[in-house]
Parts: sequence; C-alpha cells; structure tokens
Amino acid sequence: MTTETTTKLTRDALDIPYRHVTTHFIDGAWQQSHGHDTIDVTDPATNTVWGSVPVGNQDDVNAAVEAAHAAFTTGPWADTTPTQRAETLLRIADEIEARTTELSLTNTLENGSPVAEISGAAANAASIFRYFATLAPKLEADDVRPFPSGTGESMVRKDPIGVCALIAPWNFPINLMVTKLAPALLAGCTVVMKPASPTPLSFRIIVDAVAAAGVPAGVVNLVTGPGRMGDLMVRHPKVAKVAFTGSTPVGRHIAAACGELLRPVTLELGGKSSAIVMEDADLDEMSGKLIRSCMRNTGQTCYISTRILAPASRYDEIVDMVTETIAAAPQGDPLDPATVFGPSANLSQYNSVLEHLDSAKQEGARVTTGGGTVQLTGELADGLFIQPTVLADVTPDMRVAREEIFGPVITILKYSDIDEAISLANNTEFGLGGIVFGSDQDAALNVADAVDTGSVGINFFASNHAAPFGGRNDSGLGVEYGPEGLTAYLSYKSIHRR
Repeated sequence: MTTETTTKLTRDALDIPYRHVTTHFIDGAWQQSHGHDTIDVTDPATNTVWGSVPVGNQDDVNAAVEAAHAAFTTGPWADTTPTQRAETLLRIADEIEARTTELSLTNTLENGSPVAEISGAAANAASIFRYFATLAPKLEADDVRPFPSGTGESMVRKDPIGVCALIAPWNFPINLMVTKLAPALLAGCTVVMKPASPTPLSFRIIVDAVAAAGVPAGVVNLVTGPGRMGDLMVRHPKVAKVAFTGSTPVGRHIAAACGELLRPVTLELGGKSSAIVMEDADLDEMSGKLIRSCMRNTGQTCYISTRILAPASRYDEIVDMVTETIAAAPQGDPLDPATVFGPSANLSQYNSVLEHLDSAKQEGARVTTGGGTVQLTGELADGLFIQPTVLADVTPDMRVAREEIFGPVITILKYSDIDEAISLANNTEFGLGGIVFGSDQDAALNVADAVDTGSVGINFFASNHAAPFGGRNDSGLGVEYGPEGLTAYLSYKSIHRR
C-alpha cells in the first residue's frame, strides 16, 4: 500500500487493513472474542463510524494472561538471551517500517491526528525498538560487586519481572504503547496490551509486525474493550508489572490497586507545563518552535507547554506573536498534508475543551484568536473541530491556568521577574514538561534547573529515547525511555559468595 504524502487523500480510497473485527490477539493468533458487544471506532473529522472492535470480558483477559504466563515460564522465549531478543527487536522495527502508510492512515482515522504529524509514527516506533536493542549488552555483562569489607562478593542478576500489563492512551496510541513494549521484550518479559477504546485498530498493525518478526506465540497479546478490561488486567494474579499512560484520575485508581497488590507500576500521567519566555528570547525563533512545543497534535499531547509565561516588559509583543503564529496555521481535514490543526479526538474531549473555553471567558480571559467551534464544509461538516485558541490576560487562579485542557488552547500569563516566572511554573499539581526560551544559554539552563518537572527543553522540546522521560508530583511514577526505562521491567537478585 503506497500513498503520495503530498496529496490529500480521500476516505473512500483508503485501503485500511482493519475495519470491523471481532477478535483479540491471544497466544499467537487472532481469536474470537468471548464478549458479544462491540465498540464503534469514529473518525472525528467526519463524526462517522468506520470501524469496530470487540468488547472483551474476563475470559479473554484470563486467556491472554495465561498465554503470556506460559510463554514466560515454559515457552521458547524463556530460553532466549538478551542478544537474541535484541535481534528480534530489530526485525520488529523493520516490519513496522514496512507498514508505515497503513499505520499512519489508520491512526488518523481513529483520533484525527493530522497525517503531517502522524506520518512519522512508524519510523519513531521502529527507532524505539532499535534503541532498546542497543541495551542488550547491559543485560549480559557480568555485574560482580565486592563487599566493602573485602570478605566476599555479590553477583547481581537482572531477571525479567514477568507478565506485564501495558495500557496506552488515545492521543499517540502507537508510540505510547511501543515505549512499554520494546523494553519489556528486551528484558525477557511477556505482555498483555490494551489500547484506549477510541483508538483500538492501529495497534493491530503493530501486532502483525510483531508476529511477522517471529516473536513466539504467547509473548505478545492484545485485547480490546473499555476501562474495566484494564482493571481485570491490573488485578490479574499472574500479572507482575503494570505500565499505564493516561489521565491522572485513572492513574490514581491503578496506583491504588497496585499498592494493594504490592505490584510494581509505571505511570505516565497528565501535565500542565509552562514555557518561560525570558526577556532576551528571540521571538522569531520561538515562533518557529511554538506549535510543536506548545500545541502539538492539536494540543492533545501530555508534555506540551500550553501555559506561556511572558515578561511584563514584552507581554503585548509576545501575545501578538503567539496569536499570529497560531492563527496562520491551517486547520482542516487531517488527511490533508497541509493541515496543522485537526479535530478533537473524540466527542468527550471536544465537549471538555468547550467547557474550559466557556470558563475562561466567564473568568475574564481575553480571546485573541479562535475561542469556539468551527464549521467546515462537505464531509467535514459534522466534524469535531474547535478553533485553535489563544487566551491572554490569564491569571493563575483561572481554571484554564490550572487544569489540563488537552485541546488547541494556549494561555498566556504575565510575570514581573524571573523568580515569579519560576514560581508560576512550579505552582501546579503536575510536573511533566516545560520549556525555557532565552538567548543566554547559561541563564536559560539556570531557569530550567529551577523548574520542578521531569523534562525541560531550552528553546525547543523533544523526547530522547536514550534519556528518561517521566513526571513528578501528579504527573506520574517512574520513567520510560533510556536504561532507566528498561530497569522497570527487571527484577534484581544478589547472589553472595566468598
């Protein structure tokens, strides 16, 4: 399946490998669901149903976990070395890249991510597998540690933790699952995965790639269904580890269950990050990075800096630049490569964003562009489109300054000095991302060090597969990426000898 990425695609002409399905992937095969209900998959750009998946039940979850447990304890996967597993990861990466177009288009139809944004999802997923493959030597190297007293030594073993329950959100359904799957497989674990209900189809293509790469039956399993399916996975007695990306309220629920069960858990949750604009910032440079750093994926990205903190001396200038940059970016059909802003991913999120905009207006924020819904024409007439919006004169007590909006909305707050800017940036329950825009690199680094958050960029923001990514405070527990992300899937044993 090939597509010219510079040409707008039409929905009727799309060759999508999955549309209406009734199976889960369990023990190396697509197996009929024990549940009889289905979940519709809706294209948010047209607000029409184009696919469906089964709603699994306890029998499906149990079959998937049992298959994963058998593969972990007795199957051929249990006898593989880290080097062999790394070779498997490299084959998976190649198979994913061979499915680039269908991955991108399926994802766009699921959640409305513009093809300009999501066309790189396959390459990024493949690069994650390839990065973790490079860590195999860390698992194979002897780790012998002498006793401080000199009376003996300890051999430290790094064992796979066991069956892992992996649960991903709807905003980046491919890569936010792969960030869990790749290290779990390298460690030697087996997995049961559940994508978010609005985006259940694109990851089936990843599962096809995994199977084509020769991963043994039972190592990778996929079930679909609503949140209660995740609860069944989290609480299953043979699940040894949980990894979840999603909202903070759901993360709290999962953390409570894992705490009760004494089960290790990694949580990557919500954010309310700030972009601190220093007085010497180059606004032309900032304009070029603004949408990627502060409104990526129509504002539906956990780490983006949707709160811009501007110095009083340049406040009007910054408001004008942000307004002009956002207003100039095209909004429309996410299948059009020229589109920057697509629709909200689903009706629930659409309504939530509109509620936040209403509250901002009632509390005195000034709308400088956008501010409501947009009515497109043709097949997009019923789409879930909200105008990209800039809110000025926002104060810290306003709801839009405190809560994660997860939509195309930027707020701009004023500060008097850099200490106040840092205080405003840290005055949040979250701590996930952040940016410092400034020409003096040393001064910007000092500000970045003072911001209480898991990741901070200087004049840009991007995730680095080799560096840990995770949140502080209400933004989560633990990290993904880097060697630190691999350790989350390991269990350590010390063998002492003289």
